[in-house]
Amino acid sequence: MTRGLHISGKQLLFCCVIGFACFFGAYMRIPVLPLFALSLGAGTAQVGMINAAFMLSAGLLAIPSGILSDRLGQRPMLLSGLLIISCSSFLIPFSTGPLGLGVVYLFFGAGLAAFTPTMMSLVADITPSGHLGRAYSLYTSAVYAGMTFGPAAGGLVGRTWGLRETFLVSGGLVFSSALFSFFSLPRTTPTRRPQGESTSVRASLTPLLGNHRLNSCLLGTIGGCIGFGMFVSFLPLHARALGLDPGQIGLVFASHALANAFLRIPFGRLSDRVDRGAMTAAGLLLFALALAAVGLCRGFASLAICAGFLGTGMGFGFTALGALVADVVSPKERGFALGMYNSCIYLGMMLSSATMGYVIHGVGFRNGFLLVGTLVACMTILFWWRYRQAAVGV
Repeated sequence: MTRGLHISGKQLLFCCVIGFACFFGAYMRIPVLPLFALSLGAGTAQVGMINAAFMLSAGLLAIPSGILSDRLGQRPMLLSGLLIISCSSFLIPFSTGPLGLGVVYLFFGAGLAAFTPTMMSLVADITPSGHLGRAYSLYTSAVYAGMTFGPAAGGLVGRTWGLRETFLVSGGLVFSSALFSFFSLPRTTPTRRPQGESTSVRASLTPLLGNHRLNSCLLGTIGGCIGFGMFVSFLPLHARALGLDPGQIGLVFASHALANAFLRIPFGRLSDRVDRGAMTAAGLLLFALALAAVGLCRGFASLAICAGFLGTGMGFGFTALGALVADVVSPKERGFALGMYNSCIYLGMMLSSATMGYVIHGVGFRNGFLLVGTLVACMTILFWWRYRQAAVGV
């Protein structure tokens, strides 16, 4: 047993290193892509559409990628995803206009869709029973650390070496993580199904649609990510309207990211000891309350405090939620289910980003954040009600 835990811990460490490197490299593009797009003649709306292309592609392809990881094995899907992400970075400097950038970002979304649910499935498979929460907390902490520090590194490289060079460095880092994955990750095999059992997508989907605990988790995921999309897309505009400079806006986001990333480790250990459904609901309700309060903020200090509570709520709720999704399905359905989970993440964020701008134009930032916070709270309550019904077999 001790030897098994040691091997699992070593493999989990490899997964954390790969996840950090992938998202660190990929998120180096965040601060420089809008500037590069503007240099190619893109307007503000076109920059938004380029990012929407990435989220749409990632959201639509996460489910089929999860299915393929169940059928083909996790290792080939992980390597394919990392190579696609790397190639997309190498292609960006050769784009000649906004349309070309949009096509490349569709490609980037496909790579991320192949990587993310597959890696989450692998983490679940290598983790002994009873340790899933802490394993996910360590992995997602590594991922969010990459998301936190990657943009800062990208901005520094862009200022020092140039915009085009930043994308080459980004691609090189992700390619290096693909090489590390090739030599370090276990050689997985497709999930074996009993002889005579159907392998059609419909046959795989039927039990998942009938899994009411999974469906409640997906509902909670959509609600939380509608809120997160609101925060990411419109907090900078709200902060700018309050007179904050770009440096202060960056610190507000850092407050959120640091709380989200580094509180996940103790929260993950807690989720192995308590009801993950209750923990998810509590975290999402805190997130909803903090999101509603963002619209009431009138300066840097209050925004930074609210962002910290937002990150705490996300870390508390989503650490439990990711482990819960993996826990309520069988191993042979795990890739498919986690693909659905990741699809809900990206499509929820895209839905908020695409619609709330028009709402804010009519009702203002204060009422817009209050509206979305209330929506997240209502969807969280619905998640908890449906989850409890499913848990007791109603």
